[in-house]
Amino acid sequence: MNDPELSDLSAFVAVTQARGFRTAALVRGVSASSLSEAVRRLEAQLGVRLLNRTTRSVTPTEAGQRLFERLTPAFGEIAGAIDAVNGFRDSPTGTLRINVPSIVAREILPTLLPEFLALHPGITIDVATNDSFIDVLAAGFDAGIRYDERIERDMIAVPIGPRTQRFVAAASPAYLASSGVPRHPRELVDHACIGHRFDSGVLAVWEFTRKGEVVRITPSGPLIASVADLQIGAAVAGLGIVNTFEEFLRPALDNGSLVPILADWWQSFSGPFLYYPSRAHMPGPLRAFVDFLRARQG
Repeated sequence: MNDPELSDLSAFVAVTQARGFRTAALVRGVSASSLSEAVRRLEAQLGVRLLNRTTRSVTPTEAGQRLFERLTPAFGEIAGAIDAVNGFRDSPTGTLRINVPSIVAREILPTLLPEFLALHPGITIDVATNDSFIDVLAAGFDAGIRYDERIERDMIAVPIGPRTQRFVAAASPAYLASSGVPRHPRELVDHACIGHRFDSGVLAVWEFTRKGEVVRITPSGPLIASVADLQIGAAVAGLGIVNTFEEFLRPALDNGSLVPILADWWQSFSGPFLYYPSRAHMPGPLRAFVDFLRARQG
């Protein structure tokens, strides 16, 4: 039997980590069919099934799990050995894959990435947007950006972007003129509210705080959407009240198409963090980005 190709072994590891051919293909920038063929070729060479495939999931067999557990640190060592060459360059090269929420992709990264990439022309940053918390390692990412309550304790977290943010409630002048201005969050149950649904399918609960009092409201109204622009457009059109990141609403608040409400109840929270696993070897592009963020913090 010929030894398996390193590329086929790498494809198997990627699919097993991602628990799916399509997700692994997106991360690696290849077709799902090419990964499927590589795994079939590897199984044929080894004479054993490595993955159980259904229409809904891909999971390793016992043999596949054993192989995966042995290969994962080996590929980590290979990646580390290759990346060690970056230490001899003036600037590291390679791809940094990060997973971020939409607020970060829209409001924070555009002010950071041009400066960073100008300093490191050999680095490519591959950004995926997802508003649900995911296992970044299992999905093939080098790092993620999330808010602190969603970060696992075994991760290293580095501040990125503003250190304080807040949710703001607002509605159009026409809506408030016809429906009245709520003076307390509990009055929102009698108003049309524009809801936000996370990628996971969960409907976001609105939370308001004042002097230690917390009021949670499940929004109910004519529209539920996962895209902020759609929510804001509906609010501007007079369909109801919106409650979202202040950064999203700022242009409409500044031009008067939306009016702030319940300002003394707006919820403030700490800004996002770049997070990544604690490990001895950090890929060169990730190390450069972390150094860049820390330098900006002073």
